[in-house]
Amino acid sequence: MESASGATRPVARVTLVSFLVLLDMSILGTAIPRITTEFNALPDVGWYIGAYNLAAYYTYLTFTLFFELGSLICGLAPSSSMFIGGRVIAGLGAAGIFNGGFTIISSAVPLDKSPLYTGILAGFTQLGIVAGPLIGGVLTERVTWRWCFYINLPVGGVVATLFVFVRIPEIIKKEPFTFDLVRQVLPELDLIGFALFAPAAVMFLVALQFGSGNTYAWDSATIIGLTCGAGVTALIFIAWEARMGNRAMIPGGMLRKRIVWTSCVFGSALMCCSIVASNWLPTYFQAAKGEGPMLSGVHILPSILSALLFVVITGAAITRQGYYLPWGLFCGILTAIGAGLVSMWTPKTSVAQWIGYQIIFGAGRGAGMQVPIVAVQNAVTSAQIPVAMAVLIFFQNFSTSVAGVVSNTIFTQTLTASIPKYAPSVSPAAALEAGSGASAVRDIVPAGHEEELDGLLRAYSDSLRNVFYFLVGLAVLATVVSLGMGWKDVKKKKGDSGEEAQATRKSNEV
Repeated sequence: MESASGATRPVARVTLVSFLVLLDMSILGTAIPRITTEFNALPDVGWYIGAYNLAAYYTYLTFTLFFELGSLICGLAPSSSMFIGGRVIAGLGAAGIFNGGFTIISSAVPLDKSPLYTGILAGFTQLGIVAGPLIGGVLTERVTWRWCFYINLPVGGVVATLFVFVRIPEIIKKEPFTFDLVRQVLPELDLIGFALFAPAAVMFLVALQFGSGNTYAWDSATIIGLTCGAGVTALIFIAWEARMGNRAMIPGGMLRKRIVWTSCVFGSALMCCSIVASNWLPTYFQAAKGEGPMLSGVHILPSILSALLFVVITGAAITRQGYYLPWGLFCGILTAIGAGLVSMWTPKTSVAQWIGYQIIFGAGRGAGMQVPIVAVQNAVTSAQIPVAMAVLIFFQNFSTSVAGVVSNTIFTQTLTASIPKYAPSVSPAAALEAGSGASAVRDIVPAGHEEELDGLLRAYSDSLRNVFYFLVGLAVLATVVSLGMGWKDVKKKKGDSGEEAQATRKSNEV
C-alpha cells in the first residue's frame, strides 16, 4: 500500500475526472428546457437522462476518451436523436470512469481509510453538481447550451494528460498484457449475457418512451410487442446468468450476499432520486416560475450544497465511528420527507419554502451517497472489490436510465391529462412540442388570457408533483432495504494489519 501522500495523487486525478462526469450530469438540468424548446422534443427528456446511464489503467483513459467523444457529439448535435446518441457514448465513458475511480481508490488506500477517501472523492466530485447548474445556466443563457458539452473537451484533455504520470498500485498481481492473454480472457467474458441484456433494456425503455410521447397508444401492437419482447428476453437473460454462475455478467454468488444486494438496491434508489431531481428541479423554476436558465441554476443550490455538506460529514463520521448503517437509515427517511415536501410546490410557493424543502431533500441524499460503496467494499475480499463495484455501479446506471424515462413518462402523461382540465384552449401536443423553457411555455397561451396561463402553469407544477411522488416511493424503498446492509464496524482495530484485517473482513461477510 502506498503512503498517505502517495495515495493522494491517484485520488486527486480520479477526483478531477469524476468531477467532470458529475458536472456533465448536473449541467444538463438547467439546459434541458432550452434544448427541448430548440428540438421541439419535450418527450425526449427521459432519453437525455436514460441514454447517458445505460450505456486496468489504460482502460480508464479509454473511458475518458469515450466521455470526451460523446460530449463533442452532443455539442455538435443538429437534432434530438443525435443528441441522444452523444449521450449514449458519453455515458459509456462515464460508467467506466466511476467504476474505475472507486476501484483505483480501493487499491490506492488502506481499507479502513476507504470511507474517508471515498468521502473526499464523493464530496469534491459533488462540486461538479454544485457548479453544473450555475455553469449550465450561464452558458445556456449567455452563449449557447452547446457549450455545456464543449467545456468538457479541454478540461478532460488536461486531466487525461495528468493521469499518464500516475502509477496505480495493483489490488492483485496480474499477468503481463499479451495477445495470448486476450485470447484466454475473451472466452471468460459473458458476452452472451450482455447480448441478451442490452435488447431487453432498450425494448423496455423504448416502449416507455413511445407511450409517454404519445407516439403510439399504450394499448397499441407496437407498445405491447416491445413490452413482451423485453419481458421474454429478460427471462432468457436471467436463466443464462444462473447457468453461468460466477462467470456471469452479474455474478449470482456475489449478488446473493445480503449486504451486496441490499446495497445495490439502496444505492440505485438513492442515485435515481439524485439524478432525476437534478434534471427536473430546474424545469420547475423555468416552466412554472418563469425564470431563465442561469437563475434556475442558482435556485437549486440549497439542495446541492446541503448534499455536498452531508457527503463530507458522512465520510468523516463513518471513518471515526465505524458504522455506516445509521447513516443509510437516516438518508432514506430524510430523502423521503424532503421529496414529499418538494412535491407540494406550486407556481406560488414562497422563497422560504422552496429553500427549506430543498435543504432537507439534499441533506438526505448526501448522507447516504457513499454508504453502499463502503458497505460493498467491506462485504467482499480485496480481489472481488472491482467486480463488486462494477455490479453496484451497473445497477445504479441501469436503474437511473429506467427512472429517467419513467419520470419523463409521469411528467408528460400528467401534463397531457392536466392541460385540458386547467387550460382548455391550450393543445397538449403544442405544449409537448414547445418544450419547457420559460418563454416557450408562456408563448403557447394567447396574450391577455391570464386565467389560461395560470391553469397551464398549474398543469406543469402538478406534473412535477407526480415526479416527486415517484421519488418518495424510491426513498421509502431505500429506507427499508438499508436495514439489511449490515450492522458492522468497518474501523481498523488497533493492531490489525495485513492478513489479520483481511480475516476480520471475511468474518463479517454474510
